Amino acid sequence: MIKTPWHSRLAFALALALPVYFAIAALGTKFGLWDWRTGLLTLTIKAGPILLGIVALIGLISLIVVLLRKPRKGWLLSLIALLVPVGIFAVLGAIRSQAADIPPIHDIATDTANPPVFSQTVLDQRAAAGANPLNDYTTPLGELEMWSESEPPLADRSHAQVIAAAYPDLAPLPLGSTSPAAAAELVVSAMEEMGFDQVTADAETGRIEGVAETFWFGFKDDMVVRIADGAIDFRSVSRVGVSDLGANAARIAALRDAIAERLNR
Repeated sequence: MIKTPWHSRLAFALALALPVYFAIAALGTKFGLWDWRTGLLTLTIKAGPILLGIVALIGLISLIVVLLRKPRKGWLLSLIALLVPVGIFAVLGAIRSQAADIPPIHDIATDTANPPVFSQTVLDQRAAAGANPLNDYTTPLGELEMWSESEPPLADRSHAQVIAAAYPDLAPLPLGSTSPAAAAELVVSAMEEMGFDQVTADAETGRIEGVAETFWFGFKDDMVVRIADGAIDFRSVSRVGVSDLGANAARIAALRDAIAERLNR
């Protein structure tokens, strides 16, 4: 009986280890084994492509050796070992391509002239977590430390201008005939259904807050909803990182739709 070549088995095992590696990098960040810079920047963005390239090269060499030698036993394992890192490369490339079309900001609101304000409790939580600062929406990004090395036109634009250009469909949600108190209950219900943590409502100020956490890396984004002047406004801000890859805008849109559906029932 002809055994599968050792190099095919090795390449296959390394390919199967790749998803495990990326999962450990992400979940280790989520559960506090290392900080997000280590998990995302070092283990995923920097080391990840190197590992993918090494495994892809091993898979390719193994496949060539198998195909050149009869009876060509193990070619499928070698092929899979090549396709797995190539597939992951393709996914990462798609994410990178998507990121190129999304402005590198992480603070999104439906009212850019007067964005909803977080409670002191949330501000204290963000400070304790070493979170990103909350910046004035009218200040050009180039004047802020996080974007100080950005080039025009981004550097010349403020948060308000970037949000208006990138997310023109984001808008306050009219209350219609629904009372603010009833709307607040609907907002809380929608946020809890979407999986927000620490959802709190302040009837006096018309403010509802919650924390969204990503599954893999455990990144936390703070959401504040303001009910005032016959409308519901939203603001979602990441605690870490420069670009949110559009996550905050998508979250606002999803929550807005969920609340609008409840308002129309």
